[in-house]
Amino acid sequence: MSAWRAGLALLLLNALLSFNLLWPTPLIQPDHRLAPAFILLWTGLLAWQRWRGAPGPRLLGAVAGFMTLLVLLRYLDVAVPGLFGRPINLYWDVQHLPRFLWVSAEQMHPLLAVLAGGLGLLLIVAGLVGLKRGLQALWTRVARELLPQAARSRLAWALTAFGLLSVAGNVAGLPITWPYISKPILPTYARQAELLLVIASPGGAERELPPSPRFEGNLDALGGQDFKLFFLESYGAIVDDDPAMRAALAPARAELARAAADSGRWILSAYLRSPTYGGASDLAHLSLLSGIDLGEPRRHDLLLTTERKTLVHHFTRHGYRSFGVYPGLSWAWPESRHYGYETLVDGPGLAYTGPKLGFWWIPDQYSLAKLEQMHPRPVEGPPRFMVYASITSHIPFSPVPPYQPDWSQVLGPEPFEPQATARALAEQPDWLDLRPGFTGMMVYNLQVMAGYLRAQAGRPELLLMLGDHQPASGVTGPGQPWEVPVHVVGTDPALRARFEALGFRPGVQPQRPALGGMHDLTGMLLRSFDSGTPLAALSDARRMPPSP
Repeated sequence: MSAWRAGLALLLLNALLSFNLLWPTPLIQPDHRLAPAFILLWTGLLAWQRWRGAPGPRLLGAVAGFMTLLVLLRYLDVAVPGLFGRPINLYWDVQHLPRFLWVSAEQMHPLLAVLAGGLGLLLIVAGLVGLKRGLQALWTRVARELLPQAARSRLAWALTAFGLLSVAGNVAGLPITWPYISKPILPTYARQAELLLVIASPGGAERELPPSPRFEGNLDALGGQDFKLFFLESYGAIVDDDPAMRAALAPARAELARAAADSGRWILSAYLRSPTYGGASDLAHLSLLSGIDLGEPRRHDLLLTTERKTLVHHFTRHGYRSFGVYPGLSWAWPESRHYGYETLVDGPGLAYTGPKLGFWWIPDQYSLAKLEQMHPRPVEGPPRFMVYASITSHIPFSPVPPYQPDWSQVLGPEPFEPQATARALAEQPDWLDLRPGFTGMMVYNLQVMAGYLRAQAGRPELLLMLGDHQPASGVTGPGQPWEVPVHVVGTDPALRARFEALGFRPGVQPQRPALGGMHDLTGMLLRSFDSGTPLAALSDARRMPPSP
């Protein structure tokens, strides 16, 4: 009976290091998989028992204390991505926590804030102390009732060795281990610690980053027009490479071309190579804004700690008002200060009260209409540079929001027709076949952009619409290129000639080869907008090989 109790204690100890978040709550749920940190602790105690004898209370207390820290780190490792949509980042999170607590306390009476803070701290300390004592009791039972027999058992050693090999395979990235081994805790924090060391060393981040483009020259070729940059979530080259998708999107692309023509605009298209695939849109966004290839995510983290300039700074320096619009952002984003936006609009700031359609419940059509209402463009005033990061077409690509031809209605209490809303609310993601939902979302994206062109007819502006990355391989299949379509829409014939000199082709259908990486587009834009760069120089730059 004692061995059974010790075995149950082992299962509980493993569960405390392998749990996951019960999304969308901050609660946890158990995971049946083996925790790498647990197998390491078990192996250490097993070896101690074999060669040093029974572990004493002091050693077991130290193991329990270390495991308490591991449990806390595990919770942060699953809670931060689950609740905030991004991995934990000690450099930014440690800075942001005091600000978050201060802002929260400002909403309360000072005495109540002190009492709440003190009570919260006491509860945390009491919880950690109680957890440590409970863990020590569990390890003591295991050490007394199971370790002696296990240390003498060849089967126990064989199973332990198999567990270690499985963990090693998991850390090495072998997919065959994923159903059986939970995500390891320590590599995440080892990477964070190494990153902090690089940041702390004089010039460490700068040494590891490639050079930035020279944000010099003027913007005179724009002629004071607004410049709007739209990142279309998951809009990848698969929409052209897959015959069925290409046929399904043909009417929507034709409507985009008609909307441009009807509003007196031209449209040019090309392909670019994204630094990411299936996700991690931030890498694509900042690659273009910074002009640095962020295909290696570590570069992204390092870049955010520097004072490197971006396109946003460049436009601001030339008298533009800068807007960053991120409807999918619903949490504090301290990293945004690197981007340099004068005005940042997030999901809560858009005040959407319509039907919640799926995981990403603010339709992009609403966001664009609301932005115009919140920040109307005066006839007289500085030109604007806007970066819009769409969210509706994010995985799982369903339900597809209805498209509302009347853009004024989308801001009302009933943004869509009741039957269309009911159909969308009844639609559920098909995780086993994401392709139909993805195709519908791409049609929706193009409908929204065509409608936006019609709604903004007569306004002097240049628009650049591009995908941030290909959708996940569940949509594309394996071995697809990392390319995305990009469309440039404007009215100025001189600007059209400059973009054509760079390799953009007329129409809504991009053509290969790709013009380069997404970071290469930064230099193209700087040269295109600089009146000091002659047309012939743009053509010469086109003939240069793109960066690897």
